[in-house]
Amino acid sequence: MFKSNVGGIDRVLRIVVGLALLAGFFLNADATYRWAYLIGVVPLLTGLMGSCPLYSIIGLNTCPMKK
Repeated sequence: MFKSNVGGIDRVLRIVVGLALLAGFFLNADATYRWAYLIGVVPLLTGLMGSCPLYSIIGLNTCPMKK
């Protein structure tokens, strides 16, 4: 479907950051801007899919090169 353009370390960091932000959403029930933690869905999904639309637009690729 999408060309993979997110490398290993980048994927792991995206998944960890995404999960941390979503955990903040559930743990800070009385925070004023609690909804802002939902932005964690974006790095989580791009990390799980291995493809980042923004990377495609700017021509960035963190995947190791195939020989």
